[in-house]
Amino acid sequence: MSILRFLLFPFALLYDGITRLRNHLYTNGNKPSVEFDRTVISVGNLNVGGSGKTPMIEYLARLLQSKYKLAILSRGYGRKTHGLRFAGNEDSAQTVGDEPYQYYRKFKDHVLVTVGEDRVLAIPEILHQQPETDIVLLDDAYQHRAVKPQFSILLTEFSRPFFKDYVLPMGMLREARRGADRADVIVVTKCPPSISVEQQKEITGQIRKYAPEQPVFFSVIEYGVPQPINGYKWENGRNIVLVSGIARSKLFEANARSQFSVVHHFDFADHHAYTKEDMKTIADFCRQQKSPVSILTTEKDMVKLLPFAETLTSGWFYLPIETAFIDNGAEFDALIREAIQS
Repeated sequence: MSILRFLLFPFALLYDGITRLRNHLYTNGNKPSVEFDRTVISVGNLNVGGSGKTPMIEYLARLLQSKYKLAILSRGYGRKTHGLRFAGNEDSAQTVGDEPYQYYRKFKDHVLVTVGEDRVLAIPEILHQQPETDIVLLDDAYQHRAVKPQFSILLTEFSRPFFKDYVLPMGMLREARRGADRADVIVVTKCPPSISVEQQKEITGQIRKYAPEQPVFFSVIEYGVPQPINGYKWENGRNIVLVSGIARSKLFEANARSQFSVVHHFDFADHHAYTKEDMKTIADFCRQQKSPVSILTTEKDMVKLLPFAETLTSGWFYLPIETAFIDNGAEFDALIREAIQS
């Protein structure tokens, strides 16, 4: 144990005690959990930061949208509004948050996208205004125990699995590892495509120490073809400048470097709110390059860069991503459908 972790141990012990007590009160019914008469599917993680929740919500939306009326409910982190809000054409990343706005742009013709801090109050209002809703997908709600989902999906990232992490502030866990036992299914996300069967078995064995009964699946991130933000045409062979404001930017950078000649990465903090000064700094850097460059960002960042699209002088592009399961995606899909039917 490092000296810093040793010093933080008393605070982690206190935090662990508080979260264990909270979970105990919910489990025993001393704190109420509301269950609704529509299917509620929760997606979340044990740790702070990105574990692939957005691609998983989008995976579920693609899987279910043709057969069911869906609503996505997110907290809307980083938005400048408050309370329950139904995403519409007048909205932006500033009014509903970057991830919900990404959902809206992608699924608005088929899926209702909403944001609200209090999910217990938000879900009845969604069902009141849209009574035909069959399923509510809860984004980042594993610790939101005031709502009892019919099916709970826990995500853990391959490069930083929960069973190797510690509770805050020693580590990045929002609650103890044993919290994984509340999940109905556990998905190890962002795996390398080359992950072996032996590695999968080893990871599953570690997870079984905390969640002995839950099915464990493994998924990868699949990257699409760069898409334009401001009307420029993608040109192969150009040098690339990366721009991102996500929790785990190293995977994005590694994928880009494997395909393109990357000259620099403007690596901002997660949920970064871009400013005119940021755009000027990036544009100045690009002008200083000896040969023309293209700028590549993430789909999550793209929705926050749209207000600047008309002023961008270089070619800006974003890289779409999707979750794909290794080997047994059909089994995962079947579990979701069975939970809905039951």
